[in-house]
Amino acid sequence: MDSHGQNEQQVVWAVIDSDIGPLLLAATGEGLVSVGFHATDAVRDKALDRLASRFGTEPVEAPESPLLAEAIRQMAAYFAGGRKDFELPLDWSLISGFNRQVLRELASGVPFGSVVGYGDLARRVGQPGAAQAVGMAMGANPLPVVVPCHRVVESDGGIGGFGGGLETKRKLLALEGVLPEPLF
Repeated sequence: MDSHGQNEQQVVWAVIDSDIGPLLLAATGEGLVSVGFHATDAVRDKALDRLASRFGTEPVEAPESPLLAEAIRQMAAYFAGGRKDFELPLDWSLISGFNRQVLRELASGVPFGSVVGYGDLARRVGQPGAAQAVGMAMGANPLPVVVPCHRVVESDGGIGGFGGGLETKRKLLALEGVLPEPLF
């Protein structure tokens, strides 16, 4: 508790290298709370400002923190091809309502090496007309890669959009064997 009798949530973070560029990982005592793509200094600072605003405390760089250790280990194993599923505690506090429902279904119901259409995912959560809303939920996903929004594609076979960029989505789908590896 802080001096005002309120619980203060510690947020720790680290930037790790990956096959898709630097990733910002942030965690709380509840679990991994955020994964950010393209973690250049400017992108990182903006993400950390959002986390500070949301949690009311300044995130602390702590790559050796026990709160991050397992997430860092599992990310490395995933990109090395040795892990297909993430088994991490997740802090879902940055997302709520329909978006949380969709992302939880995605995390539990769309395994490594498979894809699902936006409309199919909408049907799975009981909202068959909400394909566009599913797309918005993917764009709001605070835990990409771990909550695999890269596995959501268009029903006509198109790759769809992706907050980390289409090249990043292609690389993740190639890593999982859904798409061929790019030639260059």
